[in-house]
Amino acid sequence: MAQDIERSKVPEVTLVFWIIKVLATTLGETGGDAVSMSMNFGYAVGSFIFIGIFVVAVIAQIAAKKFHPFLYWLVVIATTTAGTTMADFADRSLGIGYPGGASLLFVLLLASLAVWYWSEGSISVNTVSTPKVETFYWVAILFSQTLGTALGDWMADTNGLGYEGGALVFAAGLTLIAAAYFYTSISRTLLFWAAFILTRPLGATLGDFLDKPLDNGGLAFSRFYASAILAAVIIGCVALLPQRAGAHPGKPQPTSI
Repeated sequence: MAQDIERSKVPEVTLVFWIIKVLATTLGETGGDAVSMSMNFGYAVGSFIFIGIFVVAVIAQIAAKKFHPFLYWLVVIATTTAGTTMADFADRSLGIGYPGGASLLFVLLLASLAVWYWSEGSISVNTVSTPKVETFYWVAILFSQTLGTALGDWMADTNGLGYEGGALVFAAGLTLIAAAYFYTSISRTLLFWAAFILTRPLGATLGDFLDKPLDNGGLAFSRFYASAILAAVIIGCVALLPQRAGAHPGKPQPTSI
């Protein structure tokens, strides 16, 4: 007898998913910097604003009965803009630097995934079909986006690679993850979370490359102009590129990862 197929509240993980994810993370960098730096609100106030937007958006997402692409990506953008200002606040305002900020955020991400796993027996995105699991999912997403921002800034600013060099490093990391997906039997769930984390610093370095001054290795685009272009491209992608909710058969086994 065939198992019933439950529909997830998140999209299938396809090439389209990753394209929009990178665009969303790039927008998160330019948009977050526009509020905290260009508008002079600062990292703390900027974080407060974006966390508020995230809370409202994620409540609407969890309350929804099915997958809605525009709502889903709105929450992702909210996590990535909040992640930008939160990471900058941890790195700079708290005075713990990039290594300290990245380490703190890595511990928080691992803790959120561990609590999720201990509660549900899985951290697979294919199981995101109930409000409880979706809450775990979005908390982990928020921490992963914030960690990715800290890693991107650390790589570009501290290690002397610049924004282009940092983007190439993270793109190479994603290429290795893609190769592992196609040619090894490594857990697909672990590969997903690794890729999700690395797409954020890739977007962060691309965003910085767009809006930082020419003397700092950037293109000196206005943060507002760059954000508007990225938002328009994302809206076009969500509207035109095919996406559907992920599916999984029944309830996952407690021992699955």
